[in-house]
Amino acid sequence: MSGRRFPVASLLARIPVARARRTRGVVGSGRSAGSVLPDSVLVALRREGLDPVVGQGREHGAEPVTRVARWFGVNAWLVTGREEVKAVLGGADAFSSDFSRLVEGAGVDAGRHPGGLGFSDPPEHTRLRRLLTPEFTVRRLGRLAPVIDEIIEARLDAMQDEPGPVDLVRSFALPVPALTICELLGVPHASRPEFQELSVAHFDASGGPDGLLGATSAAMAQLTELVRQQRASPGDGLIGMLVREHGDEIEDRELAGLADGLVTGGLETTASTLALGSLVLLRNPSLCRLVRAGEIPVDGLVEELLRHLSVVQVAFPRFARRDIVVSGVRMARGDLVLCSLSAANRAGPPAPGATEFDPMRPAVSHLAFGHGIHRCIGAELARMQLRAAWPALLRRFPAARLTIGPDEIDFRELSIVYGVRSLPVLLA
Repeated sequence: MSGRRFPVASLLARIPVARARRTRGVVGSGRSAGSVLPDSVLVALRREGLDPVVGQGREHGAEPVTRVARWFGVNAWLVTGREEVKAVLGGADAFSSDFSRLVEGAGVDAGRHPGGLGFSDPPEHTRLRRLLTPEFTVRRLGRLAPVIDEIIEARLDAMQDEPGPVDLVRSFALPVPALTICELLGVPHASRPEFQELSVAHFDASGGPDGLLGATSAAMAQLTELVRQQRASPGDGLIGMLVREHGDEIEDRELAGLADGLVTGGLETTASTLALGSLVLLRNPSLCRLVRAGEIPVDGLVEELLRHLSVVQVAFPRFARRDIVVSGVRMARGDLVLCSLSAANRAGPPAPGATEFDPMRPAVSHLAFGHGIHRCIGAELARMQLRAAWPALLRRFPAARLTIGPDEIDFRELSIVYGVRSLPVLLA
């Protein structure tokens, strides 16, 4: 290690610990998730342990395309079949991601539009993504590899000094991607705890649409201020680079929206994958031994865990641009379409036994990062962290073991990004 240290104490102190309600508990301003979001929609966010409920023949989603609600005056459809999900996510000409369509239908304040890649259509999406793509090539991201290794080793050092059981979520799974994405963006150290907290809130559906949009608005306010500061004095991170190279070609709100997408997409998603993947590994000591011995290829292990866990449970909503038929089901223009990535990744092909976790499975494609023009631009950055983090953890602490049983694991409920709130582990 180079001796570079990463300030994580303030970050860890601010990690949110509030529990999401399962159904109709009062949240926020008195509105409950269940009173705003129909149960037939919420089922897409429910799991039994690591297994998605939808697509398993137990509730909505037994068929690949299911009408689940009449919501904000339009039909809401849940798509769970692998090929059907690919058709929707890959059909930018037939399905829109423009957030303003939800704004119009739901009467949401247009000023709370989150912006960014995930909520835009071509040609705007094409323009914005073209600005970011050069920074996310494998070659360009390679400069972060030593930084990622330093972050991981610093966290393992700190964990080794902790007395008693260590919470793997708080001490490892959250700080590694938090510090990585903040390094990428050039976020000042003092602001990083707030970005972490708001990233988690982005995906908590317990407060309904108002809660989700409120978290988005708060994050955008912070990022807009960061952009303003970078506009005046560009730093070495991604935001400063975009300011230097593109200047007035990109507006402050657009740049804040891009940064917000990277913060939310790069922190909570990778953190949840790290935590749940660690859970899978620590439940299987023989698998851990094979990983430490290098007898299981790390690349294959990472891809299978990404597919099996699918922590991003549903893709951002799509809206039908015209009347269209998907798998024999007719959708009307303006209908809302939710695609279950977790169900699609467990559905039949690409391989027999797709419902099971098999680290020796031959390489198959998956939808953990989405599909089509909105496929996660930071996919390779996430892979870099996962490939480095799991082997390093298992090598440093070969005797690590969970201190809680399967029934005691506190999974996060009603979250678009599935995860676990804590994972207490004895390291020796």
